Amino acid sequence: MLIVSGVFKIDPAQREMVRETAIEMARATREEAGCISYAFYVDLETPANVRVFEEWESQEALEAHFQTPHMATFRQALGAITIKSRAIWRYEVSGQEKL
Repeated sequence: MLIVSGVFKIDPAQREMVRETAIEMARATREEAGCISYAFYVDLETPANVRVFEEWESQEALEAHFQTPHMATFRQALGAITIKSRAIWRYEVSGQEKL
């Protein structure tokens, strides 16, 4: 399993635009083969930070995700949003267990 996790620092004035764009992206992505979970979250302490968290069955599923029409639309929409910084990381998970 792969996990993708990161944070975008945005202009808080554009939060509603980001919300609409992110919801569309997440809904479409969750329908993809190999997607276990995919969501965006607003940081409760720092509303300018929008976090993304994804779980994928395989690297192939993640790579296929990057080629989807909704990813192209999302990238285009991000061009209209002021992203002050972003850091996104990919993690390979060898196992999991309930806490």
